[in-house]
Amino acid sequence: KAVTEVESRGGGFLASARPKILFEAHIFSKRTQHKYDTTHPDVSSAKWDKKLYKGGEKEYARLAKAMSLDRRAALESASWGLFQIMGFHYRKTGFASIDAYVEAMFESEGRQLDAFINFIQANGLDERLRSRRWAEFAKGYNGPRFAENQYDRKLQTAYEKHRALGLAAMRAAVVTLYCAFALTGASVGWAANSLP
Repeated sequence: KAVTEVESRGGGFLASARPKILFEAHIFSKRTQHKYDTTHPDVSSAKWDKKLYKGGEKEYARLAKAMSLDRRAALESASWGLFQIMGFHYRKTGFASIDAYVEAMFESEGRQLDAFINFIQANGLDERLRSRRWAEFAKGYNGPRFAENQYDRKLQTAYEKHRALGLAAMRAAVVTLYCAFALTGASVGWAANSLP
């Protein structure tokens, strides 16, 4: 949940039922050998530029424009779904082609989760995530410049939030069980001792 909150605010799809994307002009530029940097600077930029992002549904217009120039490079230059994994990683997510990857991203959050699991396992990040080694996971998942955006801290904060919500839900369930058993006259000592 922490990764999805940081990457996609917890949802893999837009209101239009299309997967959330973020088109990366600097990746498109690199994948097309800077061929369109001068003629199409809004979708092809030699350097990362946050000002080029349009967000939400508007990212699809940027993707479509880039696809009209180089379809494959464009699809590989967007991050997709719940976990915002770049298209150029399609093989590491378990897909044989960029088209198969994109199709799966449109299919369901379950398929997006499958891609994430394959990706973190292929990159040796699963243990780092399980052991909550946030900086190590962030470096492997988001790149060496992760600290500039405090990616590791955002992950930790999101994890702690969801952990607290989970504990609160568990406490509520124990209280509900306690009340149910108390109403039947059954022994409730075990439930009272189970409250975290």
